[in-house]
Amino acid sequence: MYSPGMEFLTDSERDLAEALATLSYANPFLPERIEGERRALGSAFVDDGSVWYRRPGDELARPNVERLSALATEWIERVRARRAEGGAGASSPTKREVELYEDVAIYHLFHLVDAAMLRSIREQPARRDAQRFPIYTTFADEYARLFDFPEHRRRDLPDPAHLFACLYQVRRAFHWIFTGFIGASQPAFRLRAAVWQSVFTHDMRRYRRVLFGRMGDMTTLVTGPSGSGKDLVARAIGFARYVPFDPETRRFSEDVTQSFAALDLSAMSPTLIESELFGHARGAYTGAVSERAGWLETCPERGTVFLDEIGELEESIQVKLLRVLESRTFSRLGETATRRFDGKIVAATNRDLTAAMSEGRFRMDLYFRLCSDMIVTPSLAERAADRPEELHDLVRFLIARMVGEDEAPALAKEVLDWIDRNLGADYAWPGNVRELDQCARNILVRGEYLPPSTRTVSARDRLADEMLAGDLDAEELLRRYCTLVYAQAGSYEEAGRRLGLDRRTVKAKIDREQLDELRARR
Repeated sequence: MYSPGMEFLTDSERDLAEALATLSYANPFLPERIEGERRALGSAFVDDGSVWYRRPGDELARPNVERLSALATEWIERVRARRAEGGAGASSPTKREVELYEDVAIYHLFHLVDAAMLRSIREQPARRDAQRFPIYTTFADEYARLFDFPEHRRRDLPDPAHLFACLYQVRRAFHWIFTGFIGASQPAFRLRAAVWQSVFTHDMRRYRRVLFGRMGDMTTLVTGPSGSGKDLVARAIGFARYVPFDPETRRFSEDVTQSFAALDLSAMSPTLIESELFGHARGAYTGAVSERAGWLETCPERGTVFLDEIGELEESIQVKLLRVLESRTFSRLGETATRRFDGKIVAATNRDLTAAMSEGRFRMDLYFRLCSDMIVTPSLAERAADRPEELHDLVRFLIARMVGEDEAPALAKEVLDWIDRNLGADYAWPGNVRELDQCARNILVRGEYLPPSTRTVSARDRLADEMLAGDLDAEELLRRYCTLVYAQAGSYEEAGRRLGLDRRTVKAKIDREQLDELRARR
């Protein structure tokens, strides 16, 4: 029974509240989450590993989370009852105790709607309508009940619709990061934590207060070897952006999974890149028979444009992209009218941009506009060196996507046995996870895999042999030779100088598969 003169919170209640407050704003993929759970649960803590990661064949086991949710609800009701019993002269909570109550209440509110939010995320890919969230009524009613004491009405609390939007963003971010990045190695663990920070920064309290609507101004640059999952990073960031919630219609303003555009710059000519990005006016170039809006123009405020292989961008287009990042404005190709870009840019490259800048192939001012937020994806070799079982987990997931969960265990064993017998534990996997995926597919189809490092004929030797045999037509010969010279020269300008061709012609002739093989053998 509460009586005047007592501490408002007992020591054990304060300790639990401090732990739950930490968990409410912690990066779930960092060790601070584990320590927060351990502190809150004490002897009831279940040690199921130092990191959260998706295990083959099942979803996330959450014994600690379920227990913490129950403790938060019990704590809330006990403290509310005590507060309601306090009459005249009863001690009131301190400012810190009010803050702790609010943090525990938000933790409780999240778990109140967590299951409904997760269902909506899983259903969304099969739906094209804007989902309604009737659960918001329950959320808003509970919000009003929890924050009905005078001290809360005097504080600058987030309004329920904004809080609901923030919690849904947390749920979406966790889903896309948890399901998108497989593995329990330290490099995989650091990658998940880094992507979470790219969405929310390292200070989620500040994010909820002021940054939720400004992260589109932060360009993310993702670097790492080819095939290491840079596109997955971009997709997770784009799919996890903040979206406002309308309490009247019970709907979010847009579906960010439908507002994500990915452009592979290495696969397009400069003119096509400009048209795809900026749009064009009718007659802007040969073949532009009508006007067209580019991705920068059609991207909504909460949308994301992913520019893959940014290191391949021509300097003239680098200048135009720099303008977008500096002023958020651009013009269509063949027009002078200024248009505005309100979305977010995520860029990626496997090129060494520092070397490219020193060689004059990449603008330094553009680089420093791109790198306000940077993520490096680890190679498969790094991950396997830290935790050999990583390869097994990845094979299991890749196989399940090909043949389904029922057939996956047997085929995964077949693939892993073949790798152990023929490649061994020290194989470097130069193509990273993409190569592992193709290895599994080759074994599924043909019962074997011939990796680039074991092929007896290199790209250079094969070109020489086919030339001497007269097996190449003029177009194929030019394409293969341009690729070879470009791989040696390192830039389209230098390759064009050696070949006596325009750099645009060189770029249009590049054979990406041959180029990857030439680079892998350096």
